[in-house]
Amino acid sequence: MPTMTAAQQREAAQAKYNAYLAACPSRRLLARISDKWVALVLAALGGDGPDGGTGGQPHALRYSELSRRLAGVSQKMLTQTLRSLERDGLVTRTVTPTVPTTVTYEMTDLGRSLHHLMHGIKDWAESHMDEVLANREEYDSRGD
Repeated sequence: MPTMTAAQQREAAQAKYNAYLAACPSRRLLARISDKWVALVLAALGGDGPDGGTGGQPHALRYSELSRRLAGVSQKMLTQTLRSLERDGLVTRTVTPTVPTTVTYEMTDLGRSLHHLMHGIKDWAESHMDEVLANREEYDSRGD
């Protein structure tokens, strides 16, 4: 078996993942990261918030802080989202033995690399919502 360079190994690894193929595991990852709660958790941990956050600086947040920032998220959904992000290596969970116990969540380097993309999508949605709503109204009024 011939020896492969690091670049060849990376190319071979990338070739085995093709989201257009039904059996590709990257499809499940795409489904997970396209979830609204994933996008909002990453935005919150990345320094975004309803009040402008911390100037875009990533930081650790307690579960209760995340819950307050994400209006409408249930405890079950937030817990499931955080566990899936931790499992994928996008978020770390740190337990500090205080009274009561303090649990904080923070993005990993991998999570920060995704945060930049998710932040862009969030900004796009906020910036173009008026256009989207106008297009929906026009479409719905056609009666096709």
